[in-house]
Amino acid sequence: MRTMGVEEELLLIDRSTGAPVPVADGVLAGAMATRVPDPGGVVGEMQREMIEVTTRPHTSLAALGGQVLDNRALVEQVANGFGAHAAPLAASPTPVTPHVSDSARYHRMLERYGCIPRESLTCGLHVHVAIDSPAEGVAVLDRIRTWTPVLLALSANSPFHGGVDTGHASFRSIAWNQWPSAGPMERFGSEERYRTVIQSMLRTGALLDEGMLYLDARLSRNHPTVEVRVADVPLDPGVTVTIAGLVRALVDTAAEEWRSGSMERDTPACTIRLANWRAALEGLEGELVDPLTGRAAPAREVVMLLLAHVLPALTANGDDQLVERGLADLFARGTGAARQRAAFAETGDLGRVALAAAMTNLRARTGRATAGVGSDVGTGPVLAGGSVPRDVTGAAG
Repeated sequence: MRTMGVEEELLLIDRSTGAPVPVADGVLAGAMATRVPDPGGVVGEMQREMIEVTTRPHTSLAALGGQVLDNRALVEQVANGFGAHAAPLAASPTPVTPHVSDSARYHRMLERYGCIPRESLTCGLHVHVAIDSPAEGVAVLDRIRTWTPVLLALSANSPFHGGVDTGHASFRSIAWNQWPSAGPMERFGSEERYRTVIQSMLRTGALLDEGMLYLDARLSRNHPTVEVRVADVPLDPGVTVTIAGLVRALVDTAAEEWRSGSMERDTPACTIRLANWRAALEGLEGELVDPLTGRAAPAREVVMLLLAHVLPALTANGDDQLVERGLADLFARGTGAARQRAAFAETGDLGRVALAAAMTNLRARTGRATAGVGSDVGTGPVLAGGSVPRDVTGAAG
């Protein structure tokens, strides 16, 4: 089976007020001192109000889920020492003025891009899946591009920004697309064409370097993987696991289509951008764009299309029951965006909304033996039949 790994960006918030706090330097140092030797890691980000945790490569989706939980627990423990929580929030519900990390590159970005880096504080989920070659990777990119907006809808977890309800399920996606290279791309067709397009983008001078190729999906610069970057960081670790399983199955399915000579869909990037916009606006609460017809359809129908598309690969990987249960739980309980709005309707306090998100991590750690890796995940009906083992998270490792 292909290996996979994830990167999750987490928001550091005050334990009393829920407001973001710039304590990443201390949390990073503490986490590095605490962590046992591990190819996974904890790294700083552009803003000192956030931190990123990464897993090592896994073949088992259950083991990946275990490390996601352990990573979140580690930074939560260390953040507590600085009066903070490490919260799975894709944007801050409360107003914030971010503090840029002390890096020459980040200061160059401040000078070059003005208010975008000064105001940017968003947390995403990046999923890496191994590929056999760059040629296979480009073929995968060309064939998964119409499906990635569905992943955005599943992950939607940023309805609030600057102290107001934005009207979007994923405002992170809207804010992120201010960067010049963010979003979907046209088909590449070959590895050579991929390299040519990347170089032509860099020659414009609009980007500082290749690290600023903020595409929805790309070939990783540092690993032999396809990197899918479209999602919000999910509220529940179980959603992270579900999305990772779907991404691996998408890569498997696309690679098989390529080997069999099946052509990719000639969907314009502008259409995929609009599909992203609908997913960011509505999440799972309204309609998404059907990747097969390009027309709007109820979100549940489009998610079922994705599940049907990748089910043979999910089954071959042994991930079908876990992913089906994860999707069922999402529809039963709602996305992170829907649950944040419900919390605000109950409390009327955005700081308490942020603190409630932090508590999701604590409950998930306590209830890690449930099917979806989260706190009370595993209660919804299975979408496509079958029973789900009750202890599937496994140990990190």
